[in-house]
Amino acid sequence: MTGFTRRGIGALLAACLMLVPGLALADAIQQTKGDWQDKFRQLDVDLPTPNSYRTASGAPGHQYWQQQADYRINLTLDATAKRLTADQSVRYTNNSPDTLRYLWLQLDQNIYRQDSIAELTRTTSKDQLSYSNLARAQVMKDIPYGMEIQQVTDERGNPLPYTVVDTMMRIDLPQPLASGASTGFKISWAHNIINQNRVGGRSGYEHFEETNTDLFFIAQFFPRMAAYTDYAGWQHKAFLGRGEFTLEFGDYDVAITVPANHIVSASGELQNPGDVLTSVQRDRLAKARTAKTPVFIVTPEEALANEKQAAQGTRTWRFRARNVRDFAFASSAKFIWDAMGFRQNDREQPEVLAMSFYPNEAEPLWSKYSTRSVIHTMETYSKFSFPYPYPTAQSVNTWESGGMEYPMITFNGYRPNIDKKTGRRTYSAQAKYGLIGVIIHEIGHIYFPMVVNSDERQWSWMDEGLNTFLQNVAHLEWEEGFGGHTRNPNLPSAITAYMVGDGQVPIMTQSDSIVQFGPNAYTKPATALTILRETVMGRDLFDHAFREYARRWKFKRPTPADFFRTMEDASGVDLDWFWRGWFYTTDHVDIDLAGVREYRVGTGNPETEQKFAREQALRDQREPLAQIHNREQGLKTAVERDPTLRDFYNENDKFAVTNKDRNKYKEMIEKLEPWERAALERAEKDGDWVYFLDFVNKGGLVMPLPLQLTFADGGTELVMIPAEIWRFDAKQVSKMLIRPKQIVAVDLDPRQEIADADPSNNSFPRRISASRLELYKESRDQKDLMADMLVELKGEKAEEGDKGDVPATPSPAVPLAPAGGR
Repeated sequence: MTGFTRRGIGALLAACLMLVPGLALADAIQQTKGDWQDKFRQLDVDLPTPNSYRTASGAPGHQYWQQQADYRINLTLDATAKRLTADQSVRYTNNSPDTLRYLWLQLDQNIYRQDSIAELTRTTSKDQLSYSNLARAQVMKDIPYGMEIQQVTDERGNPLPYTVVDTMMRIDLPQPLASGASTGFKISWAHNIINQNRVGGRSGYEHFEETNTDLFFIAQFFPRMAAYTDYAGWQHKAFLGRGEFTLEFGDYDVAITVPANHIVSASGELQNPGDVLTSVQRDRLAKARTAKTPVFIVTPEEALANEKQAAQGTRTWRFRARNVRDFAFASSAKFIWDAMGFRQNDREQPEVLAMSFYPNEAEPLWSKYSTRSVIHTMETYSKFSFPYPYPTAQSVNTWESGGMEYPMITFNGYRPNIDKKTGRRTYSAQAKYGLIGVIIHEIGHIYFPMVVNSDERQWSWMDEGLNTFLQNVAHLEWEEGFGGHTRNPNLPSAITAYMVGDGQVPIMTQSDSIVQFGPNAYTKPATALTILRETVMGRDLFDHAFREYARRWKFKRPTPADFFRTMEDASGVDLDWFWRGWFYTTDHVDIDLAGVREYRVGTGNPETEQKFAREQALRDQREPLAQIHNREQGLKTAVERDPTLRDFYNENDKFAVTNKDRNKYKEMIEKLEPWERAALERAEKDGDWVYFLDFVNKGGLVMPLPLQLTFADGGTELVMIPAEIWRFDAKQVSKMLIRPKQIVAVDLDPRQEIADADPSNNSFPRRISASRLELYKESRDQKDLMADMLVELKGEKAEEGDKGDVPATPSPAVPLAPAGGR
């Protein structure tokens, strides 16, 4: 459609529509055929309709509501029997506009019942059985796990009917609970604590063989109110392991009775330090609040002595937590305890006590990095959201690696290596950076989703992805190249293998249906937000919008639509193309810089143009090889032997300027409008270079085009072309650039910032990829049965150290069923 402006095309289309009665413009667009794709179609057609609870701007509406659940729990930890027993009361307030005839609670411990949905749907891909899976099956067979509901009553002690449905429990109310009303009930319950080393999961106990001691880290351990929301009603989808939980805010008063030699860490603030701490420990705790470095409340030496002595009776630790959505605790005689105060500019919570609890097996790594990492997290995250809202922030060492978060308390892994012969302790780079990283991640979760209360049962990325994004921001504010010993710190470069691989599902997939959970729920959304901040929006716009989202939804329950809409509302940037591509599809980024063409502005002046044409011909038209060989052999042409054969055409080539050429140029100049003549003269004076760059979208995701131009004089220029360049054609576009200097190279995504999966097609001219080729020696080893029989048989001790898979040998009497069998 050369010659038509955008307005002209619209007018032409409107005129055509007048010829087709009843055909609307939208209908015409829908009838468009071919390969054209509208990557910039507005997302509102796919998002929930705004209402009085959730506005079109992404903010809570004027009628936004959420329920409240307050708890009082009296809990006893039997460290010998590995068992919890408790009596709890719940006060539930119905702030919804609906009348409720029953209540739903979560019984997450039921996931460990052998007849649970999660346990019955565990799958395997091969006919093999590992030692760990075998040991797990044996433990599950020996110990009855799952919640034991002993009694459910109203506040007066009258029994309430209830029904357990896998990991959920419904309590039927004797009277409907009206909007604005509240009700109370009591539950007596007990359950065995899982052996986390064998069973796995997010909590349990860790047994230390060398010292025959235990460390308990207890979470998701009590019946908790399921969420009742404006967008989903009761969130009572069974807990299958990945979709973590969605809970209501409330106040907790919890009494935890443990062996007398235990130290306890828990959500909230300790209410009775005089009953459970010595005067020396209380003095240390007071000093820690204003200390410049972490202070030991329980020293390593005291922790060693503590775990060696048998417990004499029990002690009850009392904790109070206000406006939290969950409660967790850890208890052990092994705990070292250090603490340090963190001051922040916030009238409501000016001081936070950062604390760490860990066994001697975690030293010296933990005393050096844990509490400082807690404080660094609060310093960083608060800049992007709001001041840390609680009085304590705790890090507890509970396992070898990984982590888990709860209000005010986190369970974190990584420990140094201990040489069993020499006792020498060392830690790897992975242990150091893994520890700092996991603490940042889990303390960061106290912001998202423990305060910004997203629905983890449906959208894991809303807490894991947002939090991983901020975690990586905190990484680079801790140290440049953070973790480079073991990982690529540049997320856009690191995610490409996943985005082009098999098993990818959209980020918006429900949590339990995600195939590759780590890259999908953590890395890919974190990469998307990194690209938004650093490339698409810029830091100022992104940071302002992200803070607005966090502040709008602090202590409230956002959905993906609220996040998407707020980021656009607060920044003024249309991001629908980005959300759709990154969050709703499995497309990847692969943009091919397919071609670059160079031009100079043609002036029409034969004195200039014919000279340029001659130079171009000499550059592009190759001399005949036979002519080259003639000259090399010393052959003289006829004209060289007899100069009298030369004439006019030997002195003037086809590029010679004639008077006719000059007259034609003069006539052309005279026909130009004054402004056209001025433009031509300016172009002749400037001598600019004109380039046409062709881009092919091979991966499907439309993205901005970050370019680096390299000039003939060695200088460079960075150019950012917005993603909207793809709005008319999402598969192939061309871009014109005019520059005063000659370009000798163009590089697309030179800083690896848009997650382009194939850098080999990002340069023009193409570059040879350099690497190293390792030599190898071909192995021709063959089994020598006779020699193998003569090998000395090792002792039983050596056999006990053997590791690996248990051979899954079919029984001769009962063969294993083939794939697809019963």
